[in-house]
Amino acid sequence: MSIPREAVVRAYKAGVEAVASLLDYANIIMEDQKKRILELESVIELQKQYINSLENRLALDSHNSSKPPSTDAFGKTGKDKEASRGRKKKGSGKKVGGQKGHIGTTLRMVDNPDEIIPHRVVECEYCGCSLEHTEAIDHERRQVFDLPPKKYIVIEHQGEVKECPRCGEVNRAEFPEDVKSPVQYGARAKAAAVYLTNYQLLPYERTGELFDDLYSLPICQATLVNTNYACADLLEQEEKARKEELISSPVVHFDESGFKVEGNRQWLHSTGTEELTFYGFHRRRGTVAMDEINILPRFQGRAIHDHWKPYFNYSCKHGLCNAHHLRELTFVVELYEQKWAEKMIDFLLETKEMVGKARSHTDCLDEKTLMKRRAKYNRILREGMRANPSPADEPDQPKRRGRKKQSKPKNLLDRLTDHKNEVLAFMYDFTVPFDNNLGERDIRMLKVQQKISGAFRSVKGASSFCRIRGYISTANKNHANALDALEKVFLGKSIFPQDYSLAEENAERSPPT
Repeated sequence: MSIPREAVVRAYKAGVEAVASLLDYANIIMEDQKKRILELESVIELQKQYINSLENRLALDSHNSSKPPSTDAFGKTGKDKEASRGRKKKGSGKKVGGQKGHIGTTLRMVDNPDEIIPHRVVECEYCGCSLEHTEAIDHERRQVFDLPPKKYIVIEHQGEVKECPRCGEVNRAEFPEDVKSPVQYGARAKAAAVYLTNYQLLPYERTGELFDDLYSLPICQATLVNTNYACADLLEQEEKARKEELISSPVVHFDESGFKVEGNRQWLHSTGTEELTFYGFHRRRGTVAMDEINILPRFQGRAIHDHWKPYFNYSCKHGLCNAHHLRELTFVVELYEQKWAEKMIDFLLETKEMVGKARSHTDCLDEKTLMKRRAKYNRILREGMRANPSPADEPDQPKRRGRKKQSKPKNLLDRLTDHKNEVLAFMYDFTVPFDNNLGERDIRMLKVQQKISGAFRSVKGASSFCRIRGYISTANKNHANALDALEKVFLGKSIFPQDYSLAEENAERSPPT
């Protein structure tokens, strides 16, 4: 039996349509799979970035980042890894211990001891002959440096009261300006209290115990607090003069760090030179705080800092901390194994050494040397840029606003490129330091205070501490005895801005070494 032609055609068309529908369905599935694959690849890429960020964070320690040494974990540190890779720090070639020409600190005898205890020879140890009435032919001397027994002294001021025989009026003698109460602590005792709480960073309770144990002079915590407040009030004008001197300085170091006041996060801002230190704190870290502290808005010298961007909002010249750059470059060497970073480390250290040698006989490098160093710097940057190209736009992805996320090496390269003059400022001007270590040293002890006490309980306490600590730091930088400098504050004779004679006084009073 034959099949009609129309039936065959209908069956054929039905088959073709079925195949077409199957192909369409397969294409839909493939498109869905492609989209899914793209989505999974995107997720995997994000996971890779997240894993890398976690690994990078774990790899950070004090030798390749700005983290303090106290945060380094136990075990094998980055410094050990650096040494194992052959990047050991170059030694000075000097032997361990004191160097030739070093002034030692061994105790030496004084000519006029405070007390002499004689030890007599009463008989001959060989024949037993009595020697009580025999004159000594020599004396063997041995001196013991010790602390005096615990005691305090009470000084009574007696003011005369006289009646005038002519008019009958009663006249009273004037007491010294610092003697205001019938009973009070003296300037030295107050200075010691401020010294222990603000310089040695003892808590109030332990400071009171120390006074009682060493001097049998108990001081309550409230008195210690009020003494600190009084010292800070007396230093108000001195601090203003110190700020003005800093503003007129040619090179000043700046740094900032977080700390807590009344349980809230605040920012401590330090400003310093080789002779001066100022501390201020603010609820903000950036431009708002710097404007209110009012040093940078008026400063026209060169500001040394660690590239915190708000610093660049001010019209002064800038210099960047190369110690930070060395640590970040070390991170790139260890985590990314990029040769350009190792070359940049060597370049910066070589230039630093070159400047150090030239400083002994000149105040600048010659123009030819500067051109060669600058050309080498640029060559290293170009090599780094080739190893870290800018991130390209991803296909089939919507464009996002803002800067594209870059790797740490690329961010560092951009900074070294955009701020060449600030990075190499120490090479052009020998008054510019290689790093901002002075600023970090100035701020370090205030961080130690936070570790001891945790936080300041009041704004007034934090303000007083910053003012007093800035004064003590200034005294130390000028080789003045900190305790003597604080005593002068209570006597109305603070050492700044004109009196640095305490350094000479301290040298005369100190026992020979």
